[in-house]
Amino acid sequence: MSEQNLATTEHLNNGVEMPRLGLGVWKTDNASAKQSVSEAIQHGYRMIDTAKQYGNETGVGEGIREGLEKSGLNRKDLFVTTKVFNGDQGYQSTLDAINGSLKRLQLTYIDLLLIRWPVDGKYIDTWKAMEQLYRQGKVRAIGISNFDVEHMQNLLDHADITPVVNQMEFHPLQQQKDVLKFAQHAGIQIEAWSPLGGGEVLDNPTLQKIADAHNKSVAQVIIRWDLQRNIITIPKSSHLERIQQNADVFDFELTDAEVETVNNLDEGKSSLWYDDFAWHNMQGEGIPDTVDTWYDSPEDYDK
Repeated sequence: MSEQNLATTEHLNNGVEMPRLGLGVWKTDNASAKQSVSEAIQHGYRMIDTAKQYGNETGVGEGIREGLEKSGLNRKDLFVTTKVFNGDQGYQSTLDAINGSLKRLQLTYIDLLLIRWPVDGKYIDTWKAMEQLYRQGKVRAIGISNFDVEHMQNLLDHADITPVVNQMEFHPLQQQKDVLKFAQHAGIQIEAWSPLGGGEVLDNPTLQKIADAHNKSVAQVIIRWDLQRNIITIPKSSHLERIQQNADVFDFELTDAEVETVNNLDEGKSSLWYDDFAWHNMQGEGIPDTVDTWYDSPEDYDK
């Protein structure tokens, strides 16, 4: 087993090195985000994933600042991802929106900027703006999230720069095989959001049997499976004990047979989705133009 740790990286198609395991903060309020990000950095995490939609960029920024101070690290030691909010999609609005994210995160650049959803009629213009931000050095890499094969192909037909990442719901019950195959052929790295797949996956008896064989938790087995499949993964937790447990996956390795057993659990089943999201919606109608949580109130969000 080759030596790996939280600093182990994946080589993206533009030459940037991205950590293979990081911390996600979806559905985490600002106070919790600050604490979990700070603690994660102090315990070895080098990648943090947030989004304006999550309403916690401010807390993440404070957590980054505190974590760096307490760990003695520098900004360059971290890899920070955020995403273009649905309501900000479009060329000029994307260019303008990056400044708000940088301010809330207290950063001068973003390591990875993603289109959060492929809003039809807007995502091509959004991508063109992101290409400009990349050329300006405000972001080190640009990618996409929740793009199926059709949307990836359409984007590639219009793009000057190939996305480095497609961040998708990916876990043992939803392995996105068509998306994964297309992305690998195009040189796009798949990154897993919701890698633990909710309660149904964590209660799976097949996974529990594998976990027992390694004296590990089911969550640790899933994260290890992601890493052995070369899937970048960002399990979310706001509890220090679980943050530490999720990172304790570098002292064991699944056998080829165990990896194949997990591969065979795929049902193409999404555990988390947005009922009001329409894949084909030229006007963006029905797509939320709000963030999920606020620091104190909406009026305070941009402060």
